Order: sequence, then C-alpha cells, then structure tokens
Amino acid sequence: MNISEKASLCAIHNVDGIGSRTLFKLKEQYDSFTACLESDLKDLQKNIISPTICDNIIKSRYNAASYFESLEESGIKVVTFDEKEYPKMLRNIDNPPYLLYAKGEISLLNEDAIAIVGTRLATMYGKKVAFKFGRELADQGIVTVSGMARGVDTEAHKGSLESNGRTIAVLGSGINVIYPRDNTKLYNEICNKGLVISEFAPFTQPNPGNFPMRNRIISGLSYGVIVVEAKLRSGALITADFALEQGRDVFAIPGPITSKNSEGTNNLIKQGAKLVNCIADIFEEYYDIKLIQPAEIVQDELPLIDEQEAALLKLLDFEPMHFDELINITSFSVGDLNMILLNLEFKGMVKSMPGNYYVKVSDFLTKS
Repeated sequence: MNISEKASLCAIHNVDGIGSRTLFKLKEQYDSFTACLESDLKDLQKNIISPTICDNIIKSRYNAASYFESLEESGIKVVTFDEKEYPKMLRNIDNPPYLLYAKGEISLLNEDAIAIVGTRLATMYGKKVAFKFGRELADQGIVTVSGMARGVDTEAHKGSLESNGRTIAVLGSGINVIYPRDNTKLYNEICNKGLVISEFAPFTQPNPGNFPMRNRIISGLSYGVIVVEAKLRSGALITADFALEQGRDVFAIPGPITSKNSEGTNNLIKQGAKLVNCIADIFEEYYDIKLIQPAEIVQDELPLIDEQEAALLKLLDFEPMHFDELINITSFSVGDLNMILLNLEFKGMVKSMPGNYYVKVSDFLTKS
C-alpha cells in the first residue's frame, strides 16, 4: 500500500464510528481508500448510514497527509490487511482488524507466539507463575503476547524481557495512550525491545468495551493461550473463549480450590483445557509445527528453595500428610504454610491431594 493510500486509510479510520468491518466494506465498495476519501457526500451516504460520519470523512480529507506525517514523526507504524507484514495468524479469524498501529519490531507479528493472560488482581503465586512462564518461553525463542494490564499481563511481559526475549503488548487504547499509567516504563521497554500494537486509532481512550475486542487479537496472534489466574467472570476467560473459537489451544495453570483467583482456571481444566505446570507441557502440543523440538526444551537445572521451604520438605514424606498436621508440627501460620506449599507445588516438589493432604514427590537439592 503506497503512502497516499495509507494516509487516506488512517484519516478515515480516525473518524469516530469507523471500525474494521466498515473499512473492509469501504475498500470493497471504492477499491481504494483514496477514492472513498475523495467521494462527495451523496455518494458516501449510499454506503454509510450516519450523516455525521459522512460529514467527518469529508472533513478529514483536508488533513490526511499531515495527520499521517504526524504518526510517522511519533514513531507509529501502520500495518494493513493488504500488506505482507500483516500477521498470518490474524488473517482468518472472525472480524480481523483491517489495520494495526505499532511501535517496535514489526517482524514479531509473524513469529511463533504464545499468549499469557490472567487477572489484574493477581496473587503473589499468579505473578510468580506469569513471570516464570514469560521468561521460560523467551528462553526458547518464543514471543509472548499479552495485554500490558496490571497483574498477570505485566509479569508475563517482564519475565520475557528479563530473558532478553521479545514480547508483544496488545493495547485496549490508542497506541499512544499508555494504560495503566504506572506501566509507562514497561511500555517504553517493550517499544524498544519488542512490539506494542493497537487496532484503535491514536488517542483512543481505554474504554471498557475496547478490551474484549483487544482480547481476540491476543489469542489470534498466538498458537495457544495460557490462563494463569482468573475468576469465574474474567476478561482472561473471554480471551480463552476467543481462542477456542479461533481454533487455538487453551492451557490453564491449576490453583488452590480456596482461591477465587483460581476458580476460572480450575473450571477451564474441568471443561477440557490442558493443565500445565511447566513449559514442557505446552511444547508437547507443537512438535509437529516446529515451534520447538523436544531435545531443545530447557528446564531449570534445580529449583531454588529458601530456608522455610527446605524445613517443610524435611517434614513431608512420600506418604500424604494433612494440612492440620503440618500446622501442628511447624511454627508457620495458616497463610504462610499455604504459600510455602504452593511454592513447592509449583516447583514440582510437593503435590496436593484430595482432602487437603500433601505429599512430597521429589527430594530437594540446594544451590550455592
């Protein structure tokens, strides 16, 4: 798409009320966005119902070139459905975005990717899991996709970046509207080392209705979606629903049955989502599409454990012990014991059993 045509497209898209479906319709009707932008009011009204939108399209023709120049000067790139840079994974989803505004490395749009999503109000357990999976996916050269929201999304991006990996943040606002504001540093780091994208016109505010639309892009870019923590009614579950509709895989991290943040993920597992507790569980699904080869999977050499975890492991046996028994023979509070057990379970050293019993599944070694 040449510069003039792309400038016309961006000018039209910047008009309130113009979304992807309308853009596809206009391209079909006029064959080019330049022709649409230069049409008279009467002709536009044949294809667009709202007189206000028609009037605003005509007004936008006078500053189309300068508007597009301002985007370029701000470092905003535009990738359209008609270009080879457009992500292949998005082309066949329902209602694909006609264009994406981007800051960062455009080539990431067509690299192997896995999404990590979850609640904004993540527990320490959820944050730790999201960070770990983001980092380990990056270790394998896989792009992580998330929404740059607080909680799970933020930690997934950070984990990927810590491993010098590349990550894609899909915004529910305009590309130049950072939300939440306390993720400004993260936003800038992703722009520099990864990619930030949005289907919304610049300066679009993070309205609630934008986020479900954003979620279909998160899943659409990815081979599969890992749901870390999610309540029964959660935006992360909307992403999982989109993934299923798009033929993507859904993975879920199990959590405590007493945690509301794990009700959604545990329910996904009941409904058939694959339970995962390490990246090897994920890559099992993709040996045939060259995401990674079995011999290439790198696991942590040995899990790091702290003094409290080591002390509890010495008390546990390979026969189940009840939570109440562990409370009685340790000095831990109920909350502390729950957290220590969760950490050890995540590290693959302890397994929870029905009835609030726990069993040691591996001996531990410490690292110096």
